[in-house]
Amino acid sequence: MINPERHESLNFEWHLGQRAVNLNLDSQTVTLSSGADLEYDGLIITTGARCRTLPGSENLQGVYTLRGLDDALAIRTAFESNPNRVVVVGAGFIGAEVAATARERNLEVSMVEVAPVPFERVLGAEMGEVLADVHRDHGVEVITGIGVDSLKGDQKVEKVVLSDGREIDADVVVIGIGVIPNTEWLEESGLEIDNGIVCDETCLAAPNVVAAGDVARWPNVLFDEVMRVEHWDNAVEQGMYAARRLLSGDTPIDPYTPTPWFWTDQFDRKIQLAGRTRPDDEIRIITGSTEERRFATIYGREDRLVGILGFNRPRHVMQYKQMIADRVSWADAIAHAEEQAS
Repeated sequence: MINPERHESLNFEWHLGQRAVNLNLDSQTVTLSSGADLEYDGLIITTGARCRTLPGSENLQGVYTLRGLDDALAIRTAFESNPNRVVVVGAGFIGAEVAATARERNLEVSMVEVAPVPFERVLGAEMGEVLADVHRDHGVEVITGIGVDSLKGDQKVEKVVLSDGREIDADVVVIGIGVIPNTEWLEESGLEIDNGIVCDETCLAAPNVVAAGDVARWPNVLFDEVMRVEHWDNAVEQGMYAARRLLSGDTPIDPYTPTPWFWTDQFDRKIQLAGRTRPDDEIRIITGSTEERRFATIYGREDRLVGILGFNRPRHVMQYKQMIADRVSWADAIAHAEEQAS
């Protein structure tokens, strides 16, 4: 929770409990929900994103999304009520963490994913199946290749209706199907909006305006890709970079070229992924084995090392994360792995 008194020495002016509703680039003003106009010399937009939901789920008790601390506490309370079955909609990393947490409380869990292989978009089909099998090994019912049509219940959720007509009993439903960038208030601003605020390689969206975090979309020249990264680590790093960019004025500044990475703890596995992977990347297991669920896999594309996935292999992830930033070739990455293994 924000405590303005902690920041008195920084001479902040707080406007708590209000929303930004409009941006005028010509007058350099931000209009608040109170009607007040705030003038700026420099503007950092960090309005983040909100969770996607299922139609009709808003008024049903027992249905949750996970975005902040209040959400986490509400889900924990729901789990402590010992529900008969938890259904997780979406097998991304948020959904998978929720499913793992529920199973560790000995709750019955079903995880529903519309893609044929969970985590395929990020990890690829082979590695996605490995992570799905970790969940199956721990008793999670993993349902793939099918979507959710609707939720049923009288005030409180009772069933999840799949798109093929099947129904799953559910006392608690957690929806983890992605987020929507909070850009609606900028629709008439003149900024380019396309799945986020479109910035240049230095996070500049317009003169004297930068964006950072989940709402920012920028060309990361390290990967030759326009990306938007949904992870708190990037929000911290990009926020600091965006502030430096704003203060630099017309002085040139190096582009923002992070190697995205994140981690997740699921059951007894610490899973870390660094880089920017695609389902069709070439992959190579460089240590360990998928059978023991302790391994590291590198990803290559167009003779470049572009990713590293580790299951309980943090040292390898950090080592290859730096190699990605150093633009190491795929051939050199494999040669390095072979040398380390010999």
